[in-house]
Amino acid sequence: MTRRQFLAAAAALGSSPVRHLLPTANHHRILLKASFDRPFSQPPLLRAGHRRTPGVRSDTQGFFWSFDLDRLQPSTRYELQLHDAAGKALSDPWPLRTFPPPDATVDRFRLFIYTCAGGHDATRTLDTNQPYWVSLPNRRKMLLAGLAHQPDAVIANGDHVYWDLRIGPGPTHLGASPIAKKLVGEFQRDLPVFGTANERKLQLAAGPQIADLYGTLFRSTPVLFLQDDHDYFENDEARDTGITFPPDDFMLRLADATRHLYYPEFLPDSTRPAVLDLSFGTLRYGNLAEILLYDCRRHLTLKGPHAGFISDAAETWLLRRMEASPARHVVNVPSTPIAWSAGKWGEWYADLLGPDGQLSTAKPKYFWQEGWRSQHDRLLRAASAMPRLPLFISGDLHALAHGRILRNGSADLRRNPVISVLSGPISTGPRAWPSAWRGTPPRVPTGLAVEEGLAPLENNGFTIVDFLRDRIEFQMFRWKMDQPESLLDDMKPFYRFTLSELRP
Repeated sequence: MTRRQFLAAAAALGSSPVRHLLPTANHHRILLKASFDRPFSQPPLLRAGHRRTPGVRSDTQGFFWSFDLDRLQPSTRYELQLHDAAGKALSDPWPLRTFPPPDATVDRFRLFIYTCAGGHDATRTLDTNQPYWVSLPNRRKMLLAGLAHQPDAVIANGDHVYWDLRIGPGPTHLGASPIAKKLVGEFQRDLPVFGTANERKLQLAAGPQIADLYGTLFRSTPVLFLQDDHDYFENDEARDTGITFPPDDFMLRLADATRHLYYPEFLPDSTRPAVLDLSFGTLRYGNLAEILLYDCRRHLTLKGPHAGFISDAAETWLLRRMEASPARHVVNVPSTPIAWSAGKWGEWYADLLGPDGQLSTAKPKYFWQEGWRSQHDRLLRAASAMPRLPLFISGDLHALAHGRILRNGSADLRRNPVISVLSGPISTGPRAWPSAWRGTPPRVPTGLAVEEGLAPLENNGFTIVDFLRDRIEFQMFRWKMDQPESLLDDMKPFYRFTLSELRP
């Protein structure tokens, strides 16, 4: 299949009432979230070969459904198709493959990874000369460009929804803006999400940012969605007027409802403790790669030297997997980046932007917690101690970057430097780059020595990662709104690098 043929095939799922469809998978299970342009009173069915699985309704009206297929064969291509309760086809068939079992020897695994794909077109042009977001059609072109490389899996690392509601400058441009209030209205924080007016408001706010963006593009590629701050309907902010995290009850309910409706939860993993909730996920691809995904917002604590971005149980899980996993490659994928800072509150680092335009710790960052940096140090120390490449691929920060951390405070990491990669943002527009919003591009924070292969580049884009037995190969792709849109139809990698310094 040529690239042009692939893009044409990916663009639609026949003539169907399916509005969006997002699957995930492991070696024995497929979980799929779907929505339709009309409600169903009887559960629609997902067919996989001779099997029929009824959907479970996700909303109160029957527009949203979840389909769960278990006890499948590993490394197997299934033909899937949606039907209504009477057996009438709701879609053309499409293929989806399960992953290899964890003990299988695998020679190659290809990953498509990006961050920050959200943004509602209604809030895009509050300032018509400097949009906040890339348009929805151009975001879809970037996603199609990544899918054209036929990845085995996708990671969408945080900020799927931008609709901040209360604290900081964001709400006046997003969920509390006049256009947002006219389009959606105001959420009632004392009411449940489902079964009240809040349910429809959530669909109006989040639907165009997720369902309209993805449609059925990813139907044949398992995707894992990791949440970050904006997915709780706030930016990470600490001001005299309030502190946004840890999330309050209504923020949690909105984030959970968004996930429940639109994208699949992380599937269970026998090596991940049951005490960990859906903020934590594992992508395991045979014995080649184990990717550890963790939300750094939901369980954030404000306990000074004992604070953390993740819970003690989650940290213990990460440390154990880095030490004991039999996989050839073990990769950390946190929602909050390491190695670079933009001087904002909810970072591992204490740096603030000074009057000289540089980041420093000369002035205390309001309500920043020293325990966050201590947890960061423990994770980096454990990663560097692995007998394998210590790799972090992070979300949140709107940039593409690649660097090696040679020193972390007093800790010399040169024996096995920690590699940090910023995967690239899909939707960021001119008004939302760190240099425009915060007055500085991402920079190396105080106390780190980083050898930058690619200094943070404020471009839209994504990363394709190929895991092989003896190395990891990266291709980075970029575009910016001042460039011709025609470049999106044939995106080429602008930066490649290979990690091959594996020790025996």
